[in-house]
Amino acid sequence: MKSQNLRGLARNGLIAAAYAALSLALTPFTFGQVQCRVSEALTLLPVLCPSSVWGVTLGCVVTNLVGASAGTNFLGIADVFLGSAATLAAGLMTARLGKYRWKGLPVLASLPPVLLNAIVVGGEWCYVMTGGLAPLPFLTFGGFIALGQLVSCCGLGLVMIYALEKSGASRVLQ
Repeated sequence: MKSQNLRGLARNGLIAAAYAALSLALTPFTFGQVQCRVSEALTLLPVLCPSSVWGVTLGCVVTNLVGASAGTNFLGIADVFLGSAATLAAGLMTARLGKYRWKGLPVLASLPPVLLNAIVVGGEWCYVMTGGLAPLPFLTFGGFIALGQLVSCCGLGLVMIYALEKSGASRVLQ
C-alpha cells in the first residue's frame, strides 16, 4: 500500500474517531428533537481535504449505530442509513463549494449540512412523532434541526476552518 493511501486511511480513521467520540461524549446534545451535534462542525473539513468526507461519514455511521443500539438515538436504525446518507451528501457538496469564499471564509460550504440535515433528520423526526410528513410539523422539526446545525456548522465549523487555515494546521490534512 502506498504511503499516501495509508496516510489518507489514517486521517479518515482519526476524523471518524473524533466525530464519534465527540458525539457520544455529548450524547444529550447529539440526539433528540432539538439537537446540537457539535461534531457536525467536522463536516466542514472537506473544504480543506475533499477525501475527509469519508471519515466524517464513517464517524456519523458509528455515532448513529451506537446511539440506536444504546437506545439514545430514538430514530433507530433508519437514522444509521438516512442520517448518514445526509452527512455523506452534505460532505460532497461542502467539498465542491469550499472554493467559494466570503471574507475568506467558506460560508456557502457550511450550508449543505444545515439544509440536508434539516430536511432528512427533520423529516425522520416528523415521521416518528406524527406518523406522517405534514407540512407544519415537518417545518417545525426541520427548523429545530437546522438551528442546531447552524450553531455547529456555520458557527463552530467556520471558526474551526479559520483557525486551521490561520495556524497552518490545515496543511496536515492535505
